[in-house]
Amino acid sequence: MSRQIQYTDEPIGHFRQVVDFLPSPEELKLKSETTKITISLSTESLAYFKEVARANHSQYQKMIRQLLDDYVAHQKSAGE
Repeated sequence: MSRQIQYTDEPIGHFRQVVDFLPSPEELKLKSETTKITISLSTESLAYFKEVARANHSQYQKMIRQLLDDYVAHQKSAGE
């Protein structure tokens, strides 16, 4: 059995307030809107994404979606 902790009224030490850096619940983007599609990829490309996803403990579909989202964001910003 572990020892029971004895609390006292001694000062604990110096404290400092930490700024709240977390976003408000309204600012949180829980899930982006998605649309399911069917797509044919080359066997080599799919194997690559599956391998990288497995090595990074991720899902290959999410990796492909993120890649496409980043590409679209880049293209939009380049067109401005």
